[in-house]
Amino acid sequence: MESEAQAGGWSGPSRRRVPRFPMQGVLDVTVLRSGIPDTVPGRAVNVCERGIAAVLAQELVPGEAVAIEVQLSSMTPPLRTRAVVRYQDKLRSGLEFVALSTEQREAIRNWAKEAKAEMEVRASPATAMATRSADASGGSRKTWSSGAPRPRTKRFGIRWAILVVLVAFAAGVFWWRWNRGWEELELESGSRSPEVASAEKPRMQVPADVMQKLLVHRVGPTYPAEARKANLQGIIALDIVVGRDGSVVSMRALNGPEVLARAAMDALRWWKFEPYRVNGEPAAVETTVAVEFKR
Repeated sequence: MESEAQAGGWSGPSRRRVPRFPMQGVLDVTVLRSGIPDTVPGRAVNVCERGIAAVLAQELVPGEAVAIEVQLSSMTPPLRTRAVVRYQDKLRSGLEFVALSTEQREAIRNWAKEAKAEMEVRASPATAMATRSADASGGSRKTWSSGAPRPRTKRFGIRWAILVVLVAFAAGVFWWRWNRGWEELELESGSRSPEVASAEKPRMQVPADVMQKLLVHRVGPTYPAEARKANLQGIIALDIVVGRDGSVVSMRALNGPEVLARAAMDALRWWKFEPYRVNGEPAAVETTVAVEFKR
C-alpha cells in the first residue's frame, strides 16, 4: 500500500504533538462486518489523548470505524469510545479516537500521571542498583586482611554491571519500537488525511427519502439517562456525509439539546448505506437524517 511505503521511508522530524504512555491493558474492539458487530480482543501497547496502539487477534482495515473498550486502571470504569483505524501492520493496529468527551480526556490524563509516577518509582531501584554495581566494579574494592582483592566481590560486580547494560539495551529497543510505531501511526494518519478528505468530499446533496431507501443497517440511539430525568425528547435533525463505501464519515446536528444530539451521532456512526452512484460510480454525498427520542 502506498501509504505504508511512505511510512516505512519516513526520515523527517517526528509529527508527535502529545506524549505517549506505554500500557499493558486488556482491549476489546468492536467492528461491523457485513452489518454484524464483531468483537476482536487484544492488548493495548500505548495510549494518549489522541489514540491507542494495540495488538489484536484479527487484522483490521485502515479507515474502518470501530468501538473501543479498554481498562485503563482497576480503580476506574472502562473507557468506551469510538475510533478510526489509521495504521495496520499484521496484528498491530493504530486507532485514532473520535469525539472523546471532556471526562474521558481527563481520565486519560489522570491515568498517564499515575503511570508516569509508577515508572519513576520503578526506575529508582534500577538506578541505585547501577550505582552499586559501578562501585562494586570500580576502585573501591573491599580486600582481604592480607590486602588481596576479593575475587567473589569482583565477579559479582561485573555480573550486575552486565545485567544493567542488558536491561538498559532492552529498554532502549522497546522505546525505539514504541516511538517508531507511533511515528508510523501519525504519518499514516497525516499522509492519508488529505486524500481521504478529498475523496469523501460530498459531490452533491441527496434528498433524505432517496437515501432512506439505500439504508441497509440502522442502529437505534441509546436514550441518555440524564435526558430521561430531564424529560428531554424530540427529533434531532442532522446533516451527514455518506462516503463512497456507504459509511457515515461526518455529521453535524442541526437542532436539539446537546445530550440528545450526541446520542444521535453515536448511533449514526454505525449506520450503513448502499453506495450512492453517480454515472455508475460510487460517490460521497450529503443528506439529512432525523433521529427521534421519545419516552
